Amino acid sequence: MSTSKELEKLRSTRAELEEESRSLIERQKNFEETVKELEEKIAIEEWKNRNRESRDAVSQLESKINELEQRLKETSKISESPISTPEIKPEVTDTPKQEHVTSEIAEPKLEDEEETEDVTVTVAPLEEPMIAGEEEYSENKKQHDKKKRKFF
Repeated sequence: MSTSKELEKLRSTRAELEEESRSLIERQKNFEETVKELEEKIAIEEWKNRNRESRDAVSQLESKINELEQRLKETSKISESPISTPEIKPEVTDTPKQEHVTSEIAEPKLEDEEETEDVTVTVAPLEEPMIAGEEEYSENKKQHDKKKRKFF
């Protein structure tokens, strides 16, 4: 092969590579634009989904508010005509070392309801005091004071 043919072949190869390089750069730019476009579309869809979820949550809260307001109106209508209830009168009887407290709770009676049962509460004094003796307290205080001295 002659030098001119070889030079011509090298120049044509170089031209092909330059063209391929331009083509690849253009494809890269197109892909980068496509990536940006797709990222924006994804961001838009995510915002749409968040907004949809927020709208759903808001509508659920609105319906709950409406329901609760309706219940409030119903209960306020009922409470406008209150049922008179007798006062609670506890009975207290003292016994040595034990106290018995009996109280009756009066409630409005329904047709099918039986009488309420008596409630009895028994209170007994403690046999041993719960407070530590002065000896234990002074021992704990001395140990605490010693610990303070170690750190200073």
